[in-house]
Amino acid sequence: TILRFRHLLETHKLAEQILKTVTDLLERKKLLLRTGTIVDATLIAAPSSTKNSTKSRDPEMHQTKKGNQWYFGMKAHIGVDADSGLVHTVRGTSANVNDVVEANSLLHGKEV
Repeated sequence: TILRFRHLLETHKLAEQILKTVTDLLERKKLLLRTGTIVDATLIAAPSSTKNSTKSRDPEMHQTKKGNQWYFGMKAHIGVDADSGLVHTVRGTSANVNDVVEANSLLHGKEV
């Protein structure tokens, strides 16, 4: 069900629209201070048997190791306003994508 929801959001580009709407609202209310960005990532684990509609493993999901533990799934890379703590950017990748690869794309470009 989460996989279907994610595919719906991606197919119709709804995640970007939702985040932009929320960000615009926060900017109008002067809640985003834009002084800096905190960048972080979190693993979104899925069972290794997760299949897509064609009954094959989702090609966007991969495995990665964190500490001594292996995970299969995706990773959410998140950019957060340093002062307010509000999320302004979210990008989803395969779990094996290094956090540094996505770091620049998480900056909003107005950091001081």
